[in-house]
Amino acid sequence: MNQKFKKQLLTDVLTVVIGYVVLTVLMRTGVINDYIKGILLMACINIVLTVSLNITSGFLGELALGHAGFMAVGAYASALFSKSIGLIPAVEFPVAILIGGFAALIAGYIVSIPALRLKGDYLAIITLAAGEIIRNILKNLDIIGGTKGYTGIPGYTTFAWAYFVAVICIFASKSLIQSRHGRSIISIREDEIAAEASGVDTNRYKIIGFIFSAFFAGVGGALYAHYLRFLQPGIFTLNKSIEILVMVVLGGMGSIRGSVISAVILTVLPELLRGFSDYRMLVYSLALIIMMLAKHSDKLKLLLGKLQPAALRKETGHE
Repeated sequence: MNQKFKKQLLTDVLTVVIGYVVLTVLMRTGVINDYIKGILLMACINIVLTVSLNITSGFLGELALGHAGFMAVGAYASALFSKSIGLIPAVEFPVAILIGGFAALIAGYIVSIPALRLKGDYLAIITLAAGEIIRNILKNLDIIGGTKGYTGIPGYTTFAWAYFVAVICIFASKSLIQSRHGRSIISIREDEIAAEASGVDTNRYKIIGFIFSAFFAGVGGALYAHYLRFLQPGIFTLNKSIEILVMVVLGGMGSIRGSVISAVILTVLPELLRGFSDYRMLVYSLALIIMMLAKHSDKLKLLLGKLQPAALRKETGHE
């Protein structure tokens, strides 16, 4: 490892450790109560879901609307394992998380074979359909409660688990994108024909990006199931996929740091607006619009400059 990489790795590790220690101290001293702790835990789960979707939608450049479906597969698979196997929690929960991740990975691989032959709107439609198919299958499985819901799931998810799984997801995503495979994935987003002409196996790297994203969606689902302790197919609708996609878009397509920030903001913001219950969704929508405009302020200024009359553009320096 070169010196720059070692320094960056040390900085990242120290940031993660210091952040966890500070939050833990604040929780144990009562500065952060159980309500805020629950919000922070959900923010960590949303970070896992957002960062993982960014691999497909941001870095690979494919619009996927079935992320909630893969989350559901991971949630139900891990919950079924936890309720069926009587191991000690220290062993059972990490195995349940991995089972949830790999179950979603398999589902993602099955969906990717036909889906990634399509592009644009057609890909979005088939991933949307896959998510709805998964949800309807879950509704008709009596072994996991069907439409009545699946109850009695052990409450294994703690803030520590959610925090460090989010860190692992971020580290794994950064490692993938900074590797040779990640550069191949980005090249497909930039120009698929040129990438293929340069010798990049586009189908292979599309599948790698898609199943990587599905795996961590399943991991996020496992954390969610063991935190909520109750699952119902109605949770994992298209609205859930859109919610995660909004976090990706707000943070920036192809920005892991942006995904982390937007996931935290959009998890905390609805809770801050609970005092304005009558106008909550209106304020939330306006806040989203303002954040998007602020994020793309330079582009907005450029667009406004182009819309101005020629004489005015000359006066304001847009020409």
